[in-house]
Amino acid sequence: MVGYKTIDEMTYGEREEILFAVADTLEVSAREALLEGEKAFALNSQTMAATIRVNADELAGENVDAASSVLEQAMNMIVEFRKERPYPAQSFLIH
Repeated sequence: MVGYKTIDEMTYGEREEILFAVADTLEVSAREALLEGEKAFALNSQTMAATIRVNADELAGENVDAASSVLEQAMNMIVEFRKERPYPAQSFLIH
C-alpha cells in the first residue's frame, strides 16, 4: 500500500520534488493551452511554473505554509484547465 504524507510530514527533498513536478505539469498545460489559443492561461501557467522553480528552495524549506498555498493554487489552475479540456489538443505540424 502506498503511504501518503501531508506536506508537513514530507522531507525537504520530497517537498522540492513535488514542487518541481507541479511546475512541470503547469508547463505542459501551458503548451496545451497555446495550441488551443488560450494565451492568457498559458502565460499564467508559465509564470507560476517559473515562480515555483525560482522559489523552490525557500518553499521546500521552512516555509511550509507558503508551499502549501502555492501548490493548492497551482493544482486548482491545472484541475480547472483539465476540467474544461479533458482531451488535449494535438499538434498537426509536419516535419
